[in-house]
Amino acid sequence: MALKALMLSRRIEDKKKELVRLREKDQEFETREKELETAIGEAVTDEEKQTVSEEVETFDTEKASHDEAKSALETEIEGLEQELAEIERKKPDVKTPEKTERRDGKMAVINIRSLPMNQRAFDALPMENRAAILEREDMKSFLVQIRSYKGQERAVQGTELTIPIVILDLIAENMYRYSKLLHRVRVRPVNGVARQTIAGTIPEAVWTEMCGALNELSFGFNQVSVDGFKVGGFIPVCNSILDDSDVNLASWIVEMLSESIGLAMDKAILYGKGAASKMPLGIVTRLAQTSRPSDYPANAPDWVNLSVSNIVKVDSTKDPVEFWADLAMATGNTFTRYSRGRQFWAMNSRTYAKLRSKLITFTASGDLVARFPGVMPIIDGDVDVLEFMPDGDIIGGYGDLYLLALRAGMVIESSREVQFIQDNTVFKATERADGQPVIPGAFVAININNVDVTTVMDFVGDKANDAQLLKLVIGNETMTPEFNGLVYAYTITASAAADKVEATSVQSDAKIAISYKGENVKNGGTVTWEADGNAHPLTVTVKNGNAIRVYTVNVTKASA
Repeated sequence: MALKALMLSRRIEDKKKELVRLREKDQEFETREKELETAIGEAVTDEEKQTVSEEVETFDTEKASHDEAKSALETEIEGLEQELAEIERKKPDVKTPEKTERRDGKMAVINIRSLPMNQRAFDALPMENRAAILEREDMKSFLVQIRSYKGQERAVQGTELTIPIVILDLIAENMYRYSKLLHRVRVRPVNGVARQTIAGTIPEAVWTEMCGALNELSFGFNQVSVDGFKVGGFIPVCNSILDDSDVNLASWIVEMLSESIGLAMDKAILYGKGAASKMPLGIVTRLAQTSRPSDYPANAPDWVNLSVSNIVKVDSTKDPVEFWADLAMATGNTFTRYSRGRQFWAMNSRTYAKLRSKLITFTASGDLVARFPGVMPIIDGDVDVLEFMPDGDIIGGYGDLYLLALRAGMVIESSREVQFIQDNTVFKATERADGQPVIPGAFVAININNVDVTTVMDFVGDKANDAQLLKLVIGNETMTPEFNGLVYAYTITASAAADKVEATSVQSDAKIAISYKGENVKNGGTVTWEADGNAHPLTVTVKNGNAIRVYTVNVTKASA
């Protein structure tokens, strides 16, 4: 009996998910209906009226089928729930732990991704779910420690907190409300460094006689490696929130983590600089590569130079028909046999407005209209507006061919400083992720202002782990090569018997240690060189956060 109830619960859960997907299509039908109403009013000729009439008939048929499917599914769910209730009623009257399901962190079936932006995800949960989450010991402990950070002036050792698993799923879903691209790409949860297998071009099956021997089909598989790089940032929190109720504090935590990390993901998906910069490899960054990287995986798909074919300029000053023809040809460079998904097109609001301006027409009644309902006309594919993108740039393609790997776990830490004047405590939220376009040819970058596409985007510097030197001056000596913060080995042939050594770090709070022949030297102090004609190392060690950089200067002083 218990197994049957379990199976029914699973079926009900699956059916409800299916119902949610169907209900999400309601908005699409409403949009189509409004467009058809407009088209009916604008139709003048018999040919136009006939076309609109056929579209209305198709719409009515599809809408009726959709409504019928929804109704049938609702009826089926209701029947399954009644059957489950009957089984539960016949159960022996034994005391069962009421909160077992809640302790597994399961939420009521609500579509977090479709919530309005003025509603917090945690607040949208039923009251009993919220209460069950806040009653968990790990959640209680987490909130207590969060509140303990209020007003701290310095970082405290061991203050990194792991987010309770019970709300990680909620945060993961809520991130989709703040990120425009997470639901476009292929997201995979992985642990540690992982290799994701990618199927190659699917071979065509071979027709043969009914009883004939079957032909063997050849499938090719490739692999890409993904690592775990940490994304995060500091967020000031009003101290009054820390003093607020558990419900409000938990709601704030969910929204803070979702928004700060979700927005960072979008930028990395498009412009990420790759493993060398400890972040995912962005679409544009890969398209702009002109030679195969030295660390390109051996089992990955063959590297192809796409810097010309898939980075294109289009002139928006042309006649609208000619412009859209050129744009359609440019987007056609995303041709691929690998994708089974839908295209997306990312741009900022000014670029979006310019595209709409190229579609302005007069209706039969003399009204000006620009039909552009969030879907690229002629080309097809959804439009995502991202304001950090440069004017005129459009980046898009088949998002399911970008792999974004998310690591298990998310943490929150207190910061080193407190904003006393604003009465804020500062927190840092972090998550580990990596990603790359697994089939780069499925994407394009286009500029419609007929100028070069921006292929390099600035990211906020990782100041907390920046251990670079800004300057290194050793008396009046000449270093070879000339000093550069990214170069760590130098030589000097000393002309003086002793020199003053001054090292300046990029970050003022970085720690600098200088030594010569095993003895510590004060920064700004004077070093007397060993005059024996041999090279002796002067080392400058810079430490900041978890980063350490060692600069070595081999100094040779001729014998007296």
